[in-house]
Amino acid sequence: MQRKAYVPGAAVLLAALLAACTGGSGSGGRAADPKAGSTTSAAAPQPGKYRTLADACSAVSHDTLDALLPGLTRIADQEQRDKAYQGDAALTYNNDRRSGCRWKAESTDATDHLFVDFERVVSYDNAVSDDNAAHQVYATKEQAANLPEPSAGSSSSSGSPASPSPGSGSGSASPSSSASASATVSAAGASGSPGPSASASGSPSGSPSVTGTPADLQPRTLDDLGDEAFIDDELSTTQQRTVTVVFRTSNVIVTIEYDEQPATPGTTPSSEDMQDKARKLAGQLAGSLG
Repeated sequence: MQRKAYVPGAAVLLAALLAACTGGSGSGGRAADPKAGSTTSAAAPQPGKYRTLADACSAVSHDTLDALLPGLTRIADQEQRDKAYQGDAALTYNNDRRSGCRWKAESTDATDHLFVDFERVVSYDNAVSDDNAAHQVYATKEQAANLPEPSAGSSSSSGSPASPSPGSGSGSASPSSSASASATVSAAGASGSPGPSASASGSPSGSPSVTGTPADLQPRTLDDLGDEAFIDDELSTTQQRTVTVVFRTSNVIVTIEYDEQPATPGTTPSSEDMQDKARKLAGQLAGSLG
């Protein structure tokens, strides 16, 4: 009896199926080639160095506060003095993104304020890194400060401010209001200094400028602080001086506002003294960020 050729038929069917599968995968591979070639873009930007923020009210030591706000040591009541050292925390909705603190001290010589603000910038654009986003925020603050053009022979400061020489005023530099400390926290006035001293160049005019301030003390960018920084100095018609330091380190922006209102009319706070103290504090904060 003759056997039926089931096996050869099955083999033919299997070969046909394999050919179909091979053809399908080949065409799929060919379709994927252009896509693979077009997706060779750079990796997504790395996140910023800082993922959290320090508490601004704990970031300034008592010794530094004593130097900036001498009136603190003159508070007789221990409980009130301890509270003054603690400062008043600024209202924020995310302490890992924003932290601010204010201090105030009054004495027979002057009323001093200090404001410190930390802002951690996070980019939500996959094409922009946290550092670049922070740079854009910093650039906006520097532009708002309207720093004057460096005068001939002067450059961005990389060391301690030069000592002013009497009678060597550089004229009136008219910067606009100091850079805002933050978008969400109003810097109502931050500052303080160990005590008012007469300006080396005499009383300024009624305009809110730094009249008579040597070129090295004019509002300017700073080369020795963080990734980028600037200092602003403004004197009001009431002789209140406000020194603002803003600097960026990676994706964190730090703002310091330090002001002093003399108790004696006609007394002008020292620009050199206040800038020196504000910059020292900025250096300490930059070091604490790590």
